[in-house]
Amino acid sequence: MSEHKRTPSKLGDVVASVLKHAGLTDRVAQASVIPDWPGLVGKQISDVTEPLLLQQDGTLVVMVTTHAWMQELTFLEPELLKRLNADASRPPIVKLRWMLRR
Repeated sequence: MSEHKRTPSKLGDVVASVLKHAGLTDRVAQASVIPDWPGLVGKQISDVTEPLLLQQDGTLVVMVTTHAWMQELTFLEPELLKRLNADASRPPIVKLRWMLRR
């Protein structure tokens, strides 16, 4: 009886392999804008917003504290998308959807 000794795989390598086989690598990379949000949009905007989720079509849903900020951010959307998509290695965010926090 032959024993095969295998070296344990690194957890990160296993997770990366599972994500790749499930076709989720790009979605995970795209969703990395959520934790990176404050650095990408700046303190003033991050203080009044909270990114919630990334939809399958590439739309990022963001909660906003006031209606006035929601209007301002709507005007700033092209500039914000440029900032969010500056990292070409990550699939792009195609749209921002603003929701008023209640």
